[in-house]
Amino acid sequence: MSHRLHHQQHEPHNKTEPDSNFRHTKKLIKAANLLKIKIKARLNLFAEKISLIVNNCLNLQPNSKIKLSSMPEMRCKINVFTGKKFIFLTLFPALLFFSSLLQAQETHVEEVTTVSHTKKFNPGEMITEHIGDGYGWHLWGTGHEATSIPLPIILYNKERGLSIFSSSRFHHGDMTYAGYKLTHHGIVAVNEMDELRAEEATVNDELSKASWDFSITKNVAALLISCALLLWIFLSVAKAYKKNPGGVPRGLQSFMEPLIMFIRDDVAKASIGPKYEKFMPYLLTVFFFIFLNNLLGLVPIFPGGSNLTGNIAVCLVLAALTLVITLINGNGHYWRHIFAMPGVPIPVLIILTPIELIGVVLRPFVLMIRLFANITAGHIIALAFFSLIFIFGEKNTGAGLGVSVVSIAFTVFMGLMELLVAFLQAYVFTLLSAIYFGSAVEEGHHHADEHAHH
Repeated sequence: MSHRLHHQQHEPHNKTEPDSNFRHTKKLIKAANLLKIKIKARLNLFAEKISLIVNNCLNLQPNSKIKLSSMPEMRCKINVFTGKKFIFLTLFPALLFFSSLLQAQETHVEEVTTVSHTKKFNPGEMITEHIGDGYGWHLWGTGHEATSIPLPIILYNKERGLSIFSSSRFHHGDMTYAGYKLTHHGIVAVNEMDELRAEEATVNDELSKASWDFSITKNVAALLISCALLLWIFLSVAKAYKKNPGGVPRGLQSFMEPLIMFIRDDVAKASIGPKYEKFMPYLLTVFFFIFLNNLLGLVPIFPGGSNLTGNIAVCLVLAALTLVITLINGNGHYWRHIFAMPGVPIPVLIILTPIELIGVVLRPFVLMIRLFANITAGHIIALAFFSLIFIFGEKNTGAGLGVSVVSIAFTVFMGLMELLVAFLQAYVFTLLSAIYFGSAVEEGHHHADEHAHH
């Protein structure tokens, strides 16, 4: 009798556990909605203040038209430059702050959804998805309600031939199509050719190994977009120089010219010497390619948001190009310095020559690792900071909201640091490539002259 009474006393407590979890989930969703409304209101107010300040900087009324021809030329240039500089310095931190909130809100929705399914938030999985490649370009939303740009899937194997279709056919990995299904490790072949749920399909390992994947992934699409942007930028600048030879640079030309002169004078000439001109096309291309894609990686909306320079394959190709150009342009003095260093005894050369050969390959390898590690580490740290919100939020809602203030502040700070790293990594890669080219084309007569003089 006492055992039955004890069981009845504990039974209501067990029934209230799902209700308490449901109320906790509703509180989280309500807090997220209130935060979203406050953010929108503050962003609207912030935009109005920016518009008013910029109009004042340009000496304009709110509804007046810009008439630069009525101002003195020097004053006009100063006002426009000051206005653009103010807009950049003001809007970029705001964009970083907004992107942090946007990513935090999306991750928050994922975390709320997983709470109802008793699944804990996995920061490692979330970070891997953000910095990794994919078969679609995610825009917003989570799970099945996510909105993304589908990309072409191009597969080939000897038995099934060529298959081309949209990545949307996989329905976020839930369905199979044309005998293939999407997994976290890529696309694999299945035995069933009809469309069915992915978990019901059986994987064909032999066909999967024999399949060639030529799909346009997110990183490939970002590569094509960045190449198109670089072509447009350089062709526009070249056209401006043709129209106004010897004139004062204007617009995009005024932004690009200091960077081009910097690479020519402080990197190419200083590191390579008189033969610098033949290497300028490559040095300019690799600098602006890395710099542009680093910047695009900081933008949370399309065509940004990709991690192209944080992809080890892209860094490998760039480093391999530097190695090939160095070896092709290496003169007799360069190779003699590697295989038979002047003034070194033969027994020492037996040890020193393999070290020099390893150094030839090791230099571009260091280039690859440096670029890959710095870009990827910046993204991981930024994502890890606001993952703390949901790690603490799982334990207590107040703790999650309290940590969010510090977490978002550190995320914005890391975003500004990544802006500096975006330029530094492009500069370091270009500078070291120029140093390697300089060592390959360096003439050895200076040493001969010194020995003759002594």
